[in-house]
Amino acid sequence: MHLLISMALRHLLARKRQSLVSLLGIILGVGFFLTISSLMQGSERDFIRRLIDNAPHITVSDDFRNPRLQPVIAAYPDAVIELRGSRPQTETRGIRGFERILDSLRGMSGVAASPALTGQVLVSFAGRDVAVTLNGMIPADIISVTTIADHMTEGRIEDLDTNPNGIIIGGELARKMSLRRGRAITLAAPNGQVRAFKIVGIFRTGRAGYDETQTFVSLKRAQALLDRADRANGIIIKLDDPYDARRFAAELESRIGYKSMSWQESSEDLMSTLAVRNIIMYTVVSAVLVVAAFGIYNVISTVVMEKQRDIAILKSMGFHAADVKRIFLIQGILLGIAGNMAGLPLGMAMMAALMQVRIQPPGSLEPIAMPLDWSWPQFALAAAFALLASIFAALLPARKAAHVEPVDILRGTA
Repeated sequence: MHLLISMALRHLLARKRQSLVSLLGIILGVGFFLTISSLMQGSERDFIRRLIDNAPHITVSDDFRNPRLQPVIAAYPDAVIELRGSRPQTETRGIRGFERILDSLRGMSGVAASPALTGQVLVSFAGRDVAVTLNGMIPADIISVTTIADHMTEGRIEDLDTNPNGIIIGGELARKMSLRRGRAITLAAPNGQVRAFKIVGIFRTGRAGYDETQTFVSLKRAQALLDRADRANGIIIKLDDPYDARRFAAELESRIGYKSMSWQESSEDLMSTLAVRNIIMYTVVSAVLVVAAFGIYNVISTVVMEKQRDIAILKSMGFHAADVKRIFLIQGILLGIAGNMAGLPLGMAMMAALMQVRIQPPGSLEPIAMPLDWSWPQFALAAAFALLASIFAALLPARKAAHVEPVDILRGTA
């Protein structure tokens, strides 16, 4: 094997300029593959992390996935019946027996659950009215099932316990209505109830839409304002393993009947978009290495054409076709290894440069750094693809060299 490697290296050095151009193609291909792949995977992971952190892993609502059938239709499913003028019975909406559901969930390991009463209200201050979403929750549970506590800029979540009429609002709503902590605002519900609340805290997540429309009060105050005593229209669930949310939600829905939606289901269109984006990304960056592989193919093919007489002599000396094939495959492997050794540091340098870039996407209030994935699978994937591309590029010329007939070459008939 040492002799085969020595011969392969000598062939490459005999055509230094062409070998160097092929090597540069592999180096650039590896560098760009690694940089783009880490950027795409980093942005995907950052998106999923933000999605998981800022939204409940599972949301149980007071709806049913399939509407209930009228009793007459359920009793006579195959009859020719036309039901006219039916109206659902007016009732106070909410999850029936949510306390028992919560007790069951809280008894499970790795599960945090909290009741919530959500409704639309109108915030009035200094003659201005803004529609917002009112989230009535138990203050202690806000800390365990949401990340709002991590984004508080003024006040604390616990202040809702000490001030029953307290409310926590987003920083964008405060800016829009010229509000600050300690001010009193008026909330009007669709049922005509009007209550005064005192701002005890302000949060800022960096998402303008969320910070402008979401508000938090204690569950009891929300129930009084929305006229839904002892009711909750949602259950928010956080799991230790967020990727288990889809299975857990399906099992929970089959047990309690109420619609249970995981974060994967609610964001299925976005997840599909990410999958399509990854396919496009890997296709594009792989094309760079494929083009570089053609350079290797060209160099090794030229060597085979020029060294046919040498190949014939080697075979006449006792070298097998497999040995000749290995010589040219080793050339591709050597170029692939050398390309990885220089391309991976180049990719790391490009990744480090991208980390210094700050962008402010639409809907974000603060500049953010480019998210990059520095995990080892990205480096392994780039190195493996470059090495495979180099081997495949050398495979056809190597097979051609292995089929050289020494008798024809030495006689000068080929």
